[in-house]
Amino acid sequence: MSSSHPPRLYLSPPHMSGEELVLLKDAFESNWIAPLGPHVDAFEREFSAAVGVPHAAALSSGTAALHLALQVLGIRRGDVVLCSTLTFVASSSPITWVGAEPVFVDSERRSWNIDPALVAEEIEASARRGQRPKAVLAVDLYGQTADLDPLADSCQRHGVDLIEDAAEALGATHRGRPAGSIGRIGVFSFNGNKIITTSGGGMLVAREEALVGRARFLAQQARDPAPHYEHSVLGNNYRMSNLLAAVGRGQLRVLPQRVRRRREVFECYRRSLEDCPGITFMPEAPWGSATRWLTVIQIDAGEFGATREDVRLHLEGLNIEARPVWKPMHLQPVFSGCRAIGGSVAAGLFERGLCLPSGSSMSDGDCQRVVAAVRSTPRSSRART
Repeated sequence: MSSSHPPRLYLSPPHMSGEELVLLKDAFESNWIAPLGPHVDAFEREFSAAVGVPHAAALSSGTAALHLALQVLGIRRGDVVLCSTLTFVASSSPITWVGAEPVFVDSERRSWNIDPALVAEEIEASARRGQRPKAVLAVDLYGQTADLDPLADSCQRHGVDLIEDAAEALGATHRGRPAGSIGRIGVFSFNGNKIITTSGGGMLVAREEALVGRARFLAQQARDPAPHYEHSVLGNNYRMSNLLAAVGRGQLRVLPQRVRRRREVFECYRRSLEDCPGITFMPEAPWGSATRWLTVIQIDAGEFGATREDVRLHLEGLNIEARPVWKPMHLQPVFSGCRAIGGSVAAGLFERGLCLPSGSSMSDGDCQRVVAAVRSTPRSSRART
C-alpha cells in the first residue's frame, strides 16, 4: 500500500557510488577492522593528491581536525583566534577547548565568508597594542572559499597562522587551487551530510610534514615510542578506522561527479526561481568555483510576501527538509561573552537565508517539487509583484 505522503526530500543525504562495498569487503577479508590500516594510509595518500597538499591525517571528524590544528600550532590559553561568525559551532568550539579566545568577524557580501578587510584592520590594531591574534580561522561556507589571498597576506605580514576550515568545501577551487590548500593547515569533514562522506570522519592537511606528524601523534593518545604505554603529554582518540577510510576511498573516486551534480541542482533552482520576487541566491565569488554543497536562497519578506520561516514551515508540511542559514556565533548564547567585529551582515543573512535540498542524488523532478513548494507558500496580499 502506498503512503499518502510524498517521500521526504532531505537537505543533503549520503550518496554512495557502489565502490565503497568493494573496498569495505577488502577491509573485512583482511581483518583490518580497528583504527589504522592500509585503507587509512591509502585514503590519506589519495586525498593529499586530490587537494594538492603533500601530507594528510585521516581523523574521526572535522571537529577533531580543527582541535588538532589548534594544538599543533601551539595555540593555548590566553591566545586570540579570529574566526568567521557565520558558521557551524564546530568551527569555533575547539578554540575554547584549548583555552583560547574566539573573536568573531562579520561576513562580506561577495561570498558570505569572513571579511578580509575587517580581519586586516583587527590584526593591524592588535599589533599596535602588542596583542596580535595567534591565528585566523577562515571558514569556506556552503562550498565556497573565503577571499583567502588578502587573508593570507595579512597573516603572513604579522606572523599569524591561517587555518582554512574547508569542511563544507571539498572540491571547490580558489584561483585554480583546491579549497583547503591555502592556509598553513586545512581541515575537512566527511560527516553524513557532506559532499562525500565516511559516515563520520575528517582530514587534516598541511605542507609541513612535522605538523601532520604531530597531529597523528596526538590523535593516537600521544603514546611515546616505548614498548609499554608511556605518555609525556595528553592526547586524544581521534584516528579514523580502516573501515571508514575504505568508504572514503570509494567516495573520493566520484568527487568530480558529485560536485558537478550539485552545481546542476543549483542551476535548476536558479533558473526556476530567478523570476520570483524577493528571492535571491548565494553569489559565486569571482575568485573561484563553488561546489554548491548547499543551495542557499535569501528571502526578502516584503518582496516575496512571506518570511524565511514561513517558507521553511510550508516546505516541512510538504515533507521537504529545509534549514535556516547558520545562526552567527556572536549571536549564540554559548558565546555571549565573546567579542565580535561587526556582525550585521551575517545577522541579516541568517534572518533571510534558507538552505534548500541539495543532494547530488536529487533528480530534476525532485528539484521541481521543491520549486513548486516554494512558489505555493501562502503569501501576504501586500507583497509586491
